[in-house]
Order: sequence, then structure tokens, then C-alpha cells
Amino acid sequence: MDIILATKNANKVKEIMALLADMPVTILSLADFPDIPDIEETGTTFEENASLKAIATTDATGLIALADDSGLEVDALEGQPGVYSNRFAGPNASDRDKYRRILDLMKDVPDEKRTARFRATMAISTPDGTIVVVDGKCEGVIAHEPRGENGFGYDPIFYIPDLDKTMAELTPEEKNRISHRGKALKAARKVLQKLIES
Repeated sequence: MDIILATKNANKVKEIMALLADMPVTILSLADFPDIPDIEETGTTFEENASLKAIATTDATGLIALADDSGLEVDALEGQPGVYSNRFAGPNASDRDKYRRILDLMKDVPDEKRTARFRATMAISTPDGTIVVVDGKCEGVIAHEPRGENGFGYDPIFYIPDLDKTMAELTPEEKNRISHRGKALKAARKVLQKLIES
């Protein structure tokens, strides 16, 4: 069975492929379909964005599509950057620019108010018009300084107290076990398994 990931983000593709490696599926991504234009994320929630990306990708390819919309929610910033995580520091911001913006906004926030979470919503759409949405989240706090070389995005400033590490200090295997995307994908796997068996 072919499944297309509704993203061109190579880091996301790598993470999702690792988590689906043992399934009897061929995984493609939007990078395999260069003629498909970028899908605008016009939704105001992770669910809306994931759903519109999945549906547009299925419509364009005729394949089962898996789309994810994810981001960082910081309680002291009233849930920002949320769905705007990717563009919070401007349209062409680097990962470093993104997490530096959060650190700047949080510089006077005390430790006990630095709580945050990574949230991921995944939508699976099928050519017959079915859409299934699943969620995952990972709780943590915003560190005062970046640490670690792994991961991407806000990982270097997302500290997990139980592990005494930032997300960027985890191995890919450790991250996949506890991450928001890992948890959402665990739920998505059950949906995909049913589609494989049907």
C-alpha cells in the first residue's frame, strides 16, 4: 500500500518513516510530487491544518495521505506560537531564529511559569473521502539556554524534567518514544493497520 506524507519537510519525513518502518507500506512524500503546489495552512487549529493538507494531498494524488500539523505551546505566552510555530519568527527564519525569539520573550519568566508542550495532530485521508484525526502531546518546560545537537525546530530549548534533557539531547530513538509526533503516530498506525487489512 502506498501512503503519501503531506509534507516536504525532510526532518518530519525521516521521523515518520522511522516510526512506520515495520509496516507493509511504501512511503512517499510531497517531495516525490514536485508539481503539486504548496498547500497553504489557512486553519486556526492543528486539526484544521492537518485535515486540509491531508485532503488536498489525497485529491492531488489519489493516494491515502498522512498529514501532520504540530507546534509548540508556551503557557506564559498564552499558547503561542501554536499553529504559527513555523512562521513565528518570520517567513525565512532559521531554527535558531525561532527558538531565540522564544528565549527573548521568556527572558524574565521564572522557572515555575515556563511550562510548555509540543502538540501534534495527524490527519489520515483516503480516496473515498474518509478522514481520521489523532493527537499526541509531550509536556516540558522552556529552558533558559539551548542544549543539544539533535532534532530540529524548538527541540534545543524544550526541556523534559523527567529525563533531565532537552529534546535536542535525545537520540532519535528516545525522541520517537516520548515525542508528540511519536504518540500521534502510534495512534495513526492503528488507523493505517485497519486500512491495510480492509
